[in-house]
Amino acid sequence: MSYRLSDSQLASHITLHQLQVFEVAARHGSYTRAAEELFLTQPTVSMQIKHLTKAIGMPLFEQVGKKLFLTQAGKELFATCQEIFEHISQFEMSVADMKGLKQGYLKITVVTTAKYVIPRLLGPFCQRYPGVEISLKVTNHSGVLERLSENKDDLYILSQVPDEPDVKSHPFLANPLVVLANHDHPLAKEKNIPIQQLAEQPFITRESGSGTRAYVQQLFDAHKITPKVKMELASNEAIKQAIAGGLGISILSRHTIALEGASGQIAILDVENFPIPCHWYVIHLAGKQLSVVAQTFLEYLQTEGKQIAEDTTW
Repeated sequence: MSYRLSDSQLASHITLHQLQVFEVAARHGSYTRAAEELFLTQPTVSMQIKHLTKAIGMPLFEQVGKKLFLTQAGKELFATCQEIFEHISQFEMSVADMKGLKQGYLKITVVTTAKYVIPRLLGPFCQRYPGVEISLKVTNHSGVLERLSENKDDLYILSQVPDEPDVKSHPFLANPLVVLANHDHPLAKEKNIPIQQLAEQPFITRESGSGTRAYVQQLFDAHKITPKVKMELASNEAIKQAIAGGLGISILSRHTIALEGASGQIAILDVENFPIPCHWYVIHLAGKQLSVVAQTFLEYLQTEGKQIAEDTTW
């Protein structure tokens, strides 16, 4: 007996958009977070799921306190949605491969520091392939790993490769971490500053979960240095403004001041054991089938992109 989608009464009452809204809400266990990811209002999310629930004829969520939990029907639908969207994704990749690079879609998530470089590399790439549409999300190290675990994007760029066997990494660019201070700081003209002197300075640090902070903490622990943390900020730009305002010193990627030039308000201090030698990596799930667009951009980063970044930074 053959079966067609049109034979299903359910298929005529639900939409792909409703399934997408449900999948995101189920993944987060929250209508609010689903609304944020999909750029919808929370009432819109609630209404879509209400229509979907009515079409199915069984509750999909149950609320306990402020938390949402999937019912058995919800769990079954969630698994079905993941299969549907995986097949759609594979179909999109097949179509993109057949079209070559005339058009396609590329989703990238990068750590905060990489935002100083990756947009400059995307420019020449997009000029060469104007039909490629790119989504670029910027978050901290923890945020990148969260999106990686949920397979939300094609490629991820960060400075610390997760210690997991199902991740494939490709180093492509040096990312040295340097000590930064206001250009009028007393240490700005000193040479070969002992690293222990950093413990005497007001220190501005990145937030917990930052890859930069993890590298700095490793070096400080190795030299038994306890910094006098004056401020903790989640933005490199905020840290740079704090440094320029004379509030303290910090350690950031050299790329964060690449466009400021010699006339900027921030100086790189000559401190022992610096720069901290780090690299940026392009990573993806080992079992992920990269589209022709993602594979081409990966190769571009490792060759021309790397050269462009080095030429414009140093």
